[in-house]
Amino acid sequence: MARYTGPRTKVSRRARQLLDENKASYFDRRPYPPGEHGRGRIRESQYQIQLREKQKLRFTYGVLERQFRRYYQKAARQRGITGENLLRLLEMRLDNAVFRSGFARTRPQARQLVNHAHFLVNGKKVDVPSFQLRQGDVITMRERSRDLFPVQQALDTVGRPHPEWLDIDAAERKVTVLMAPSRHQIDSQIQEQLVVELYSK
Repeated sequence: MARYTGPRTKVSRRARQLLDENKASYFDRRPYPPGEHGRGRIRESQYQIQLREKQKLRFTYGVLERQFRRYYQKAARQRGITGENLLRLLEMRLDNAVFRSGFARTRPQARQLVNHAHFLVNGKKVDVPSFQLRQGDVITMRERSRDLFPVQQALDTVGRPHPEWLDIDAAERKVTVLMAPSRHQIDSQIQEQLVVELYSK
């Protein structure tokens, strides 16, 4: 399983946007780009702006470059707007749905819960975080996993609004995918068109 294991605060500083809520205090202390000339950078090329948007999107969903390129190629083959298709594919990942449902405080935590086989999809064990969900899929927690401390802590402390495209039953530890999310239902602060422009060169 490939994943980013480097310094998370540095990625947020480079993106000039907090991408990991756990590192908020560190980001607030130094909200400028890392490096010797971090505070002095004023002019940016169009390529730099496009690359930053792509890196923000990659890091937000925990996807490495090769896998992200495959997502883009799949989105480009689908009907509709490529940027919105890309966001939809990333949102429909199993680990993201677990995060959006409030069963995990962060996406890395949701990824770990899925990896440790705590969730079932349509009654079958799935331990692949990138598993693509479809409309009508039902996500449930395994019986022995329902009272896990991280899950209970997330449900008690996270006040995240529930997305419209998921039907969440926290008491039963059950999530139903009602539909594929549209762009206005995805609260990601990403200019996906810039990512499309970058890959279109």
